[in-house]
Amino acid sequence: MKVSKKRLHEISKIKDRDIDYSDISELDEDFWEHAKPIHPKGKKAVSIRIDEDVLDYFKSQGRGYQSRINSVLKSYVKAHTS
Repeated sequence: MKVSKKRLHEISKIKDRDIDYSDISELDEDFWEHAKPIHPKGKKAVSIRIDEDVLDYFKSQGRGYQSRINSVLKSYVKAHTS
């Protein structure tokens, strides 16, 4: 999700006391007793050839274009292996 700099600035001005947390349940000791960390899978650096127009499109979307390309490829793999 892309958030504008203006909106990020507005959000940064909100004081903690003005945030409504009522719909978020508290995490008690029982939660932490059974919590297990999940570590993301590592990524591998590779070199691939991509059509220039495809690369330009992803780059035009701003920072994180490589992660977006990875997400598209991951969706493709998931759709074809399920």
